[in-house]
Amino acid sequence: MQFDFFPSRTLTLYLARLFVVRILAVLVMLVLVLLMLDLLSSTGKILKVPGNGQGEILVYASLRAPQLVARFLPYSVLLATIITLVGLNQNSEVVAMKAAGMSAHQVLAPLLLTALVVGGLSFAFNESVVTRATATLKAWDAVKFAKVPVDSGVRANVYLTDGTSILSAATVTGSGAGIMMTGVSWYRRAPSGAIADQVRSPRATYAGPGWQLENAVRFNVAGARSEPLADMVVAPGITPEQVALGSVDADGQSFWQLRRSIADFSAAGRRTAELEAKWWHKLSGPLSSVLMPLLGAVAAFGLARSGQVLVRAAIGMSLGFAYFVVDNSALAMGNFGGYPPLLAAWGPFLLFALIGETVLVRTEE
Repeated sequence: MQFDFFPSRTLTLYLARLFVVRILAVLVMLVLVLLMLDLLSSTGKILKVPGNGQGEILVYASLRAPQLVARFLPYSVLLATIITLVGLNQNSEVVAMKAAGMSAHQVLAPLLLTALVVGGLSFAFNESVVTRATATLKAWDAVKFAKVPVDSGVRANVYLTDGTSILSAATVTGSGAGIMMTGVSWYRRAPSGAIADQVRSPRATYAGPGWQLENAVRFNVAGARSEPLADMVVAPGITPEQVALGSVDADGQSFWQLRRSIADFSAAGRRTAELEAKWWHKLSGPLSSVLMPLLGAVAAFGLARSGQVLVRAAIGMSLGFAYFVVDNSALAMGNFGGYPPLLAAWGPFLLFALIGETVLVRTEE
C-alpha cells in the first residue's frame, strides 16, 4: 500500500495529460457551439447599425468568447472528468492502479492537482481578460452597437436620483470632474409623483454643481409635445462621487477594483452585501474546478462489466450540475440579502466538497 498522496511521476503526468487534453477539447467544443448560437441572435442587431460589418461581428465574437470560456470552464472540467474516468475504467486501468495498491484518492490526485492549476489560470484569465471584455461589451450593447467603446473604464446603464427626479445614462466614462455621460435622460417628477418632463441629450458633462446636457430635447408629458432646448444644467445634487458609486458593475471590475468599490460603498453608508457576495465568488467560482474531479469520481470505480458505468457517469454528472444550480441559487440569495455574502459564495463549495468526499469514502475507501 502506497502512502504518498500522488502516484508515481510517470502515472501522474500520464493522467494529467489525459485530463488536460479532454478539458481543452470539451471547452473548445462548448465555446464554439455556444458562440455560433449567440452570433445567430446578435448578428442582426449589429448589422442593423449603418456602417457595421464583418469587422464589428468579429469584435463582438472576440468580446463574447472570453465570457463563454469563463462561464463554461467548470462545466468542461466536469465533462472531461467523466470522459477521462469512464475511459480509464473501461480499459481496466483503474483496476490495475488499485491492484498496485493505490487508493481512490491517489487515483484522483493528478486530476485534482490539474483542476487546481486550471482554477488558478481561470482566476488570472478572469482578472486580465474577462472583466475588460464584459465592461466593453455591456457598454457597446448599451449604445445598441453603434460604436465600439475604446475606454476600458466605461460603465453602462447608470441610474441616479436627485430628490424625486431621475438621471440615467447609457454609458459613463472617466472619473472625477472629467466624467462624461452619453445617452442621457433626465426625468422630472411632478408633486403628485408622476413624470412631468423628460429631457434627452446625447452627452452630459459635470458643470460643478449639476450636469450640463448638450443639444437637449424636452418632452412634456402633459402636453405630449417635444421642443429643442439650449444646453441646460440638471441634477445639482448629484456629485461625481455618486456617479462613481452608482456605476459599479461587479462583473466588469477586477478582484482588487471591486474591493476598493466595496470600501467606497461602505464609507458612504451604502449596502454592500451584493458586491461582497460577488467579490467572494470571484475566488470560489474559478476554484469550483477543483470540485469536479471529486464529484465525478464515482464514474471511475466499479466493474466496467457490471453494466453500471453509464449509471455511475450519470450520477457524477448529476452531482456536478447540482452544484452549479445550488451555487447560482445561493449567489442570488446573497444578492437579495437572504444569505451572508461569505456563505452565499462559499457555502455550496464546502457543501459539495463534503458530499463528494463522503461518496468517495463510503463507496471506495
